[in-house]
Amino acid sequence: MRDLATEFEAERGRLLAVAHRMLGSRSEAEDAVQETWLRYANALADPAARAEIRELSAWLTTTCARICLDVLRSARVRREAYVGQWLPEPVVTPVESSGRGDGFAPDPAERAVRTDQLGTALLVVLERLAPEQRVAFVLHDVFAVPFARIAEALGTTEVAARQLASRARRAVSAPDLPRHTADPAEQRRVVAAFVAAAESGELDRLLHLLAPDVVLIGDSGGHFPTARRPVVGADAVGRFTVGLFGRAGRYHQQLLARPVLIDGVFGLQLETVHTDGRPIRLVTAFAVHDGRITAIFNQLNPAKLTDLPPLDPAEAQVWPPRW
Repeated sequence: MRDLATEFEAERGRLLAVAHRMLGSRSEAEDAVQETWLRYANALADPAARAEIRELSAWLTTTCARICLDVLRSARVRREAYVGQWLPEPVVTPVESSGRGDGFAPDPAERAVRTDQLGTALLVVLERLAPEQRVAFVLHDVFAVPFARIAEALGTTEVAARQLASRARRAVSAPDLPRHTADPAEQRRVVAAFVAAAESGELDRLLHLLAPDVVLIGDSGGHFPTARRPVVGADAVGRFTVGLFGRAGRYHQQLLARPVLIDGVFGLQLETVHTDGRPIRLVTAFAVHDGRITAIFNQLNPAKLTDLPPLDPAEAQVWPPRW
């Protein structure tokens, strides 16, 4: 069992990356990886059975993919009853962790989760896909798993697996979806300019940073007031933003903020107090393309922020944060 555990730990970071991209939930991804370990330990405890596995990485990936497929199928039913708009659980790390210039956290497992730096934008788009399409796309286009192995995970033919990935690829690249192509330097510049414009309260200044078809999505899980449908268009998103952040000054010492990495790209973490006295924790992720913001994602559902450490008043800044 010690040898099995050592082998598995060497693969854990990659499996977590696979599961996180498939499920859009860090907690569900960790559960899927743990279930993969249990199946691995039970199926291969016999040395003879282990000896028959020539490619352990492929075996574990296939097993993890099957588990994720079951989770996706059940998640689709759960999300049909979700209150308001749905966003994935954010993986938040300090901006300082990008000090090596690649924008990733230093821990190997955390780094694996963000190897492709896809960000929140693609995780949201992936929600449009059928479970089988999502598995095929993530395995092939993100992690370069051969279609023969994908077919095995899905219980289908290699031709069918190719078709599933192709349909997913077309859906993900649809022209009406927000694009995120900016490198870390551009992300940082645009988000810093967004903060300054939002703080100024000048709508025209903010509109220069928003793409004409920008979309804003807020997920509170019904715990706090937020738009029940996406806010679409530069003018609508600009006015919403000015109203939201322009009121920040009235909170004075009650609104804390800091720049962070959210799923590997630049964003904001904020904390304040609701009018009824409840604390509000919020992470705001951005998609940036051609120097403009194409999407804003506000996650304030407390159930999806349980692993997020609270802001330290000694380290965070009173709004607006400085870059």
